[in-house]
Amino acid sequence: MKYALITGGSRGIGRAICEALAEHTDYGILINYNSNKEAAEDTKKRVESYGNKAEILAFDVADKNAVDTVLNEWQERNPEAWIEVLVNNAGITKDGLFMWMKEEDWSSVINTSLNGFFNLTQFVIQKMLRKRYGRIVNMVSVSGVKGTPGQTNYSAAKGAVVAATKALAQEVAKRNITVNAVAPGFIKTDMTGELNEKELVKLVPANRFGEAKEVADLVQFLTSDKASYITGEVININGGIYS
Repeated sequence: MKYALITGGSRGIGRAICEALAEHTDYGILINYNSNKEAAEDTKKRVESYGNKAEILAFDVADKNAVDTVLNEWQERNPEAWIEVLVNNAGITKDGLFMWMKEEDWSSVINTSLNGFFNLTQFVIQKMLRKRYGRIVNMVSVSGVKGTPGQTNYSAAKGAVVAATKALAQEVAKRNITVNAVAPGFIKTDMTGELNEKELVKLVPANRFGEAKEVADLVQFLTSDKASYITGEVININGGIYS
């Protein structure tokens, strides 16, 4: 059986991606979470309501040993299964002006987004190469392409994933594996819940925040056969705030 693995899949954009893939594909859905088991269980129920198989995998994407251990155990339990789609969605923010930024706030954000990309992608890419097919979608951000003041750490992490996306895409394209990045702007999620939407919406030409489902529908398209000639791309979805 073929599976799609979504990191940070229990809430927000990650949950919407799990649901979109469940609605439009027959993939089994692997829902990764790090801290909120209750939210992951809820996402699992939503996926199963579409008739898809769903499993929850608990690990911190920044911890390579944990990633390898959990995924190797899953593979041993499911010897015939393989992960055909990987969505690197997990990310954290630790915002603050660079001149006062603590080293741990720099490192933890880099470790989750950039090292998380490495840890997960390196695990799944081996089998994708052998099977000669795969879809990798990296969730970046407007911060990673434009840069956002107060988010030098997050911008650095996501910008690095943008560059990695472009390089890896060229390495694996001959094996029918695509690697793309999606860069959302202001999207209504828990992560943006504390932002002043009334003020920030003035910056957005579309005059509104985006919905998680809109991002998820784009990701779902990129994982499909219809997007087989799109690779190494960074697709902005931000209501016109930056392109």
